[in-house]
Order: sequence, then C-alpha cells, then structure tokens
Amino acid sequence: MSTPSVELSSYRDQHFKGTRNEQERLLRGSATLYIGNLSFYTTEEQIHELFSRCGEIRRIVMGLDKFKKTPCGFCFLEYYLRNDAENAMRYINGTRLDDRIVRVDWDAGFIEGRQYGRGKSGGQVRDEYRTDFDSGRGGYGKLVAPKIAPNTNEAR
Repeated sequence: MSTPSVELSSYRDQHFKGTRNEQERLLRGSATLYIGNLSFYTTEEQIHELFSRCGEIRRIVMGLDKFKKTPCGFCFLEYYLRNDAENAMRYINGTRLDDRIVRVDWDAGFIEGRQYGRGKSGGQVRDEYRTDFDSGRGGYGKLVAPKIAPNTNEAR
C-alpha cells in the first residue's frame, strides 16, 4: 500500500473496537476527519462553509455533551473523496475558525455514539482539567471551576 500524501498523526482512538492494524488500515483509507478545539458556539454552517472549500462534504456530525446535548467543541466531518480530506488536512489544520485554532486529524470513520463527549461531566475530557478561563469552551474546566471560582455562576 502506498504512503498517504498527508501523514497520520500519532493519536489513536483508545475506544476503537478492533485491532491496531485494523485501525491503521481504516485511517489510511478514510475520508473522515476529526475537527477539534472548536468553540462551543461554532455552528455546523460555519464548519461547512470553511471545509467545503476543499471538496464536497458528505456529512458533519457535531460533538455533543452526553448529558446536556449541547455542542462541546468537536465534530466529525466526512468528505466523499479521500483527496478532499487530504486537502483539508493540508490547508485547514492549524487555521482559525471562530477565533480559535482548529485541529484537524484523521478519523477511522464515524460510528453512532461517538458524537458524545467522553468526560465525566459529559463534555470532552480535556475540558474537565483545564485551569485557564476559555469563554469559547464554557469558562473554566469543569473539575477546577468550583475550586477557582466557587461562588460564580457557570452559565454566563
């Protein structure tokens, strides 16, 4: 098999149901991307507008807080063609969307249920441990917010 023109990152989904070799094979042929570091306020329309510059999009699946069912800063984006996904990796990864630098990575393919955050509080795990204030991602991290600002209202 030939080497992809856009290399795979070292990240692997630890919840992947299958072997490492199966995951590698799917990643090398996938036209699905994981888009991370999105603002909780970024819309599907904004994502479509930016990523459609690289090719025709089959679908976008917004990442949701598993309890509140509100956006939690990531999505899966599936192109029809692998080449279009490669162009998104090449040209959009590391650019700004909604005043945030987005992270684009290969995904082995969306499976129902993966759109929900895996953190204990329902969102993304990384947002539980953040110690900085990030208004685009809900304020302080969920686990540190009560210690940093115990008398503040989380929903501003």
